[in-house]
Amino acid sequence: MKHFEHISPSTLDEAASLLNGGDAVLSAGGTDLVGVLKEELLPHYPSQVVSLKQIPGLDGIEAREDGLHLGAMATLADIAESPVVKEGWAALADAAYSVASPNIRNLATVGGNICQDVRCWYYRYPNSIGGRINCARKTGNLCSAMMGENRFHSIFGAAKVCETACTHECPAHTDISAYMELLRAGDVDGAARIILEVNPMPAITSRVCAHFCMEGCNRNKYDESLNVGGVERYLGDYILEHHSEYMKAPETENGKHVSIVGSGPSGLTAAYYLRQAGYQVTIYERMKEAGGCLSYAIPPYRLPKEVVRKFVATLEEMGVQFKLGVHVGEDVQLDEIVKSSDSVMLDTGTWKRPLIGLAGEEMTQFGLDFLVSVNNYILEKPGSRVVVVGGGNVAMDVAVTAKRLGSESVKMVCLEQRDNMPANAEEVERALDEGVEILNGWGPKEILRTENKVSGIVFKSCPKVLDETGRFNPIYDETNCMPLDADIILMAIGQRADLAFLNGAYEVETERGRIKVLDGNNTSVPGIFAGGDVTTGPATVIKAIAAGLTTAKSINNYCKLPELPVETVTRDRKHKSLVTFDSGCKNCHSASHGAMLRAEERGIHKEDQSGLDSSAVRCEAGRCFNCGCLAVNPSDMANMLYAYGAKIITTQRELDAATFFATSTRVTDLLRKGEIVTEIVVPRLPEGAVARYDKYRIRDSIDFAVVAVASVYRLNNGVVEDASLVLGAVAPIPMKRTGAEAYLKSKTLTAEVAAQAAELALEGALPLDKNAYKIDMAKTMVRRSMGF
Repeated sequence: MKHFEHISPSTLDEAASLLNGGDAVLSAGGTDLVGVLKEELLPHYPSQVVSLKQIPGLDGIEAREDGLHLGAMATLADIAESPVVKEGWAALADAAYSVASPNIRNLATVGGNICQDVRCWYYRYPNSIGGRINCARKTGNLCSAMMGENRFHSIFGAAKVCETACTHECPAHTDISAYMELLRAGDVDGAARIILEVNPMPAITSRVCAHFCMEGCNRNKYDESLNVGGVERYLGDYILEHHSEYMKAPETENGKHVSIVGSGPSGLTAAYYLRQAGYQVTIYERMKEAGGCLSYAIPPYRLPKEVVRKFVATLEEMGVQFKLGVHVGEDVQLDEIVKSSDSVMLDTGTWKRPLIGLAGEEMTQFGLDFLVSVNNYILEKPGSRVVVVGGGNVAMDVAVTAKRLGSESVKMVCLEQRDNMPANAEEVERALDEGVEILNGWGPKEILRTENKVSGIVFKSCPKVLDETGRFNPIYDETNCMPLDADIILMAIGQRADLAFLNGAYEVETERGRIKVLDGNNTSVPGIFAGGDVTTGPATVIKAIAAGLTTAKSINNYCKLPELPVETVTRDRKHKSLVTFDSGCKNCHSASHGAMLRAEERGIHKEDQSGLDSSAVRCEAGRCFNCGCLAVNPSDMANMLYAYGAKIITTQRELDAATFFATSTRVTDLLRKGEIVTEIVVPRLPEGAVARYDKYRIRDSIDFAVVAVASVYRLNNGVVEDASLVLGAVAPIPMKRTGAEAYLKSKTLTAEVAAQAAELALEGALPLDKNAYKIDMAKTMVRRSMGF
């Protein structure tokens, strides 16, 4: 057991102060906490354990006019043996008695019992599976019960206790599992709106994103990642097709004007969210079309230009104004724009060629310029023998585009080995599929010339790209060189920002050739913000989109207006205490993919891959684990107190049973800083009411319930006037079965009625492969609670 400081305060105020002050946890009886600390179940441990045992007045058991008052420090043994409890609340005494052995009951308290954490085979008994694991409830993001041992786990879905792996890996933190759940329910509209909370252009990102979410997908540990990109494309195209429903002009203007310099994905994103809030937005773009890299740096076979144009046209319909062909710094100065605006955002990207000091470098062509030319419909073969220098996605686009324009030989040469290339694996496969030759582990040394024309290039071996700290610091072997014949060299080894437009009245601070930004993408000049590649260097489209949303929020704060509509929507979206999945999700091992054109059918302006249809999207959404925690709530007292409709009293407030037991799977998330449970008030049973507690467990000396049923039925001549039914150990929270309760009211209790109520009590159950037996067990116990 790790060392900790044990503190015994004499007052509740002192205990609350200790909880407020640092890394401390409460100890009531200590039976649960000792096991957690002793077995080293958690990745992080408290430095202080604050015991409540020395605080007087917390262990009372008293019947009053409004019900039974239980002090939080009353032991389970005292509750089980109390004549007061046995007389008026016998089922609660039964629940207390059902907890573990006499030794445990003598120490365990009612407050500690209702506040304890969940139980799980992996979580509690790590030695039986080979050692402690970081599950979703600790510092990991995977619940091993989904694909492993799950005999005792939830049959009513999982609890979201951490950010899912897919969402965590997405730079925009798209709530992917949430929209997958809505798609499984057939709610395409709701799924689309979830994406729009962080990303206004899923039709674009789905086609060009690196899809870090798919790399993080927990299915990768078992079979194949969810095809998030394919599902996102379906929703993105749906949004564009129905843009008038999703991307509406604001009903009222807020009187503020924002100017955005550059129309890349970051600027377009900020424009969308700001316009949605009623800002007048003007975008200055020096090219003839808006979109930045989306329109000019990404080939049409990956991102059809019509998709970008539709999105830009939608922004125009919302009221965003575009001033195209306007070069800020030449046609109009930045200070003029700043003076006419309430705030300004800079999103000018990285379009400038970096020079690396290579001999003969001036005779090579910048790969990005080549792509811009192609996107401007200059479709000439660049050369017969093409060498592309670089290993990123831009280099891949350059190489494949050259090949599709008719170059007989296209060789791509980069420093990194194949497995460490910065390009996406799918882009590498596309290039290889089309005959591009990739040579790994080489860096450029010099350009070869014949009669003042490029004739080739010499590369030197690069056995190591990163140093011991993981930083880019290539080591070359000058004795091992490789000459290649070429009539054109296309350099795709990076891009720089052109910051000449910053000269003038407003000197925005820069750093390493980029605009320097602070938190919220503030620049050194108040009211001027920046986002996208001009602040980070070349990055992904989704990262630029995330920066655009951040910038929009910061501009809105700077203008001192109420929160953006998107912030309100995200905050108000209902987060369920339990999430669902398709019960057969683990059995569908392969992802659905859109059809890919054969290599010989591909071209420059024809999209390589088709999208998924609605059936495939539903199937793919059904593969989603909706990753959460499948552990179960272990408290017997919670089940019975919930069924009784108890009230929980703390040092700060009074909570009803539903709020305390069913809104969160972690009491630590429910209680406020320094808040301590002090008392539980259990109402008296009305006349004619009968309460029961039943529990199945493997051995009586073990307090881990497999299934528990807490019930209160109020009868009048055999007719049910009211019912309260709670299932325990079947989910991460006690499950109140309102459907069964509603059905029972006004019914005469018969075997048939009890059986139907049992069916309704288990309605919506989501068994795993090894715990379906819990459903039949729970049905039997529900019938027994009614005497059948």
